[in-house]
Amino acid sequence: MKHSDTDVIIAGGGLAGATLALTLARVAPSLKVTVVEAFPLSADALPDSYQPSYDARSTALAWGSRLIFEELGLWSRLSEHAAPIQHIHVSDRGRFGVTRLNAKEYEQQALGYVVDNRWMGLCLMRALLETNTQWLAPAEVVAMTPVEQGVSVTVKNGGEVSTVAAQCLVVADGGRSGLREKLGFRASHHGYDQHALIANVTTSDSHEFSAYERFTDAGPMALLPHGSPFRAGHQSALVWTLSNRELDDVLAMPESVKCQRLQERFGWRLGRFTRMGQCNHYPLTLTTVDEPVRPGVALVGNAAHALHPVAGQGFNLALRGLMALAEQFRLAAEQGRSPGDFQILRRYHELHRPDWQQTVQFSDSLIRIFGHSLAPVAAARDAGLVGLDLLPGAKRLFARKAMGTGGRRAVINGPAASDKT
Repeated sequence: MKHSDTDVIIAGGGLAGATLALTLARVAPSLKVTVVEAFPLSADALPDSYQPSYDARSTALAWGSRLIFEELGLWSRLSEHAAPIQHIHVSDRGRFGVTRLNAKEYEQQALGYVVDNRWMGLCLMRALLETNTQWLAPAEVVAMTPVEQGVSVTVKNGGEVSTVAAQCLVVADGGRSGLREKLGFRASHHGYDQHALIANVTTSDSHEFSAYERFTDAGPMALLPHGSPFRAGHQSALVWTLSNRELDDVLAMPESVKCQRLQERFGWRLGRFTRMGQCNHYPLTLTTVDEPVRPGVALVGNAAHALHPVAGQGFNLALRGLMALAEQFRLAAEQGRSPGDFQILRRYHELHRPDWQQTVQFSDSLIRIFGHSLAPVAAARDAGLVGLDLLPGAKRLFARKAMGTGGRRAVINGPAASDKT
C-alpha cells in the first residue's frame, strides 16, 4: 500500500462502520470514504445465498431502526430473514407486576425485529460493493497524527505500514476499542459484576412472535423470537444475565441440565425448554466516553458507548448516532467544509448526546430498580409495571422507547428529519 488520500477513513468495517460507510455513500456521495477492516473482504467471498444457522448470533432492531434501513434501501433484503417482534411481555419473576405491548395498539406491523448479525453484515457488504467506498482489508489503523489539513492515519497490513491522509478519522472498532485507548480518549467503565450468556434455545410452545423481558433476583433475562419471519416457530434468542460464579456453573453443565436451570429461572410461558445451542458470553459493563470527538476524530457505536443489553438498545442507539454524524458530514460537503472540522463534529455530539444520555439512564436504571430485593422496592416496581400496563400515556412513552422512535433518520433527499411516529 502506498500513501493515498481520502475524505473520511473509518476504522472498523463491522455493523457500525459498514452502516456509516453505506449511509455516506447514499447521503454524501461526493465524499471519498475508505474503510479499514481487520478481516479479509472480497466480492468472491460473499455467498450467493444465505442459510441461517441455529447458532447464529443476532441483534434486536427497533422499529425506528427499520425506518433507517428503509431510507438506506436495505430493508427489503434485510427483511427476508428478520423475525418480527409483535408483542413484548415484561415481568418480575415471582411477583404480580406485568406490562404488555402489542404492535397492533400502535398500528405497526411490529415493535421491532430480530436479525442474524451475519445476515445483516452480508446485506451491508453487498450494498457497499455497489458504491465507490474503498476498502483496505485485511488491515488495521494503528496510529493517527493531526496535521494541518486533517489527520495522517497509520495503517498496518501484515508486515507493511503505510499512511493515509484524511480529513476525518471515525473510530468504529467496537467496545474493546484498542484504537480509542491509543488515541487517549478517556472512557468511563462501570462493571455490573455479571456476564451475559447468549444462546439460541428451542421451546415446546411457539413464541408467536413474542419477546419476553423477565427480571429475576439473579438478574434480567430476555427471550426474543428468532428464525422465520413468516411463520411463528419454537426458536428464541436468549440473553441470560449471570453472576461470575453462576456462569462457570452453567457452562459446565450438560445441555439438558442447562435447559432445566433456565426453566427454573424463566418459567413456563413458552412451555418446556428442549434445546440450548452454542453458548457465548461476555462481561457486562457500562462504558461511556463523555467527549467522543476531537478535531479530525470521532468515536461511534460501542467505541463511544456500550450498554447493558437489558433493553436491547445498544445497536439501535449506535445507529441513530451514525445518522446524526452522516447528516453533519452531508452538510459539511454541501458547504465545502471539512468533515473533520471540530465545529461539525461538535454539532454531531450535541445532537446525539441527549439520546445516549437518556438511553444509558433508561438501561442502567432498569438494572438498579430490578436489582433490589427489598420488599418495599419490589412492591413499588410491581405497582409501576401494573400502572404502566393500565395508563395509555405512560405506556405509549415506554413503547416509543422500545420501538426506538423519535430519533435521527437517514436523509437521502431534502433536509434532515426526525421520526415523529
